[in-house]
Amino acid sequence: MGRYLIRRVIISMITLVCISMVVFFILAAAPGDPLSGFGSNPNVPAELRQRLREQMGIDDPVPVRYARWATQYVQGNWGISYTTRSDARDYVLGRLPITLKVVGGAYLISLLIALPVGIISAVKQYSLFDQVATTFAFLGFSLPTFFTGILFILIFSVKLHWFPFIYDDTVKGFWPNLKQMIMPMMVLALASTGSLTRFVRASMLEVVGQDYVRTARAKGLRERSVLILHAARNALIPVVTIIAIEAPAVVGGAVVTEQIFRIPGIGSALVQGVNEGDVPVVMAISFGYAILVVIFNIIADILYATLDPRIKFS
Repeated sequence: MGRYLIRRVIISMITLVCISMVVFFILAAAPGDPLSGFGSNPNVPAELRQRLREQMGIDDPVPVRYARWATQYVQGNWGISYTTRSDARDYVLGRLPITLKVVGGAYLISLLIALPVGIISAVKQYSLFDQVATTFAFLGFSLPTFFTGILFILIFSVKLHWFPFIYDDTVKGFWPNLKQMIMPMMVLALASTGSLTRFVRASMLEVVGQDYVRTARAKGLRERSVLILHAARNALIPVVTIIAIEAPAVVGGAVVTEQIFRIPGIGSALVQGVNEGDVPVVMAISFGYAILVVIFNIIADILYATLDPRIKFS
């Protein structure tokens, strides 16, 4: 296992370097720079504009700027945000808690729905319950989050007046905060529940027909014991790895959801950074997301090999 982890870490580091280079070079090729609006001001002397560009290293070659950014990032210095003029690390980490609350709550709801529904759908294959669950599952992962977000706002905010559709970070109290996070969490949960439900169902169908399940029934065990202790226990092994792999995807879905509901999280910070050419913020968030994907992929591999003795690290 030790050799496997070392090999995976090395491969992951190479992957992260390649991802950071691609993202950085794409941002460098984008039109404009952080001083484009400031530099067009006729009241600013040309000497001052040039001195600022030299201090910020804007005119340096792209490889030089990338090497400088990578060195500072490893040292914990993520740079200064061009828009807020504050430390990019403090800015991003300050927005992280609200995103984790929304994403974590959404993924928890998704798991609580997908696991039992997927298992029951497999046990009652082609029944009315299975057909209804399959229909909602396809709707869940087919509809884009921006559409479901707007639909939820029209139904639950405009028509029914149940939940606020704009997040207010000044609200105090547990219930008022939970109330304004329900719709964003449901939008994200709907998107991930569909795919997870289908995967649980498919994994369960592969198991219920196995010999050891029929043997358990032949021994006279109760059907619930057969399904939970024998079928579901083995069927959920690949599901655990999918849960780990899908977690970063839910974080990625928060980018659109936070824009719809005006949530001041890292998703909205990323969109704002892209629109305003805030390279330090965009690099911090996008590279952090890449690290998250790599880490969860390693966790998924370890979990799969640990839970399934047939899989060897070698």
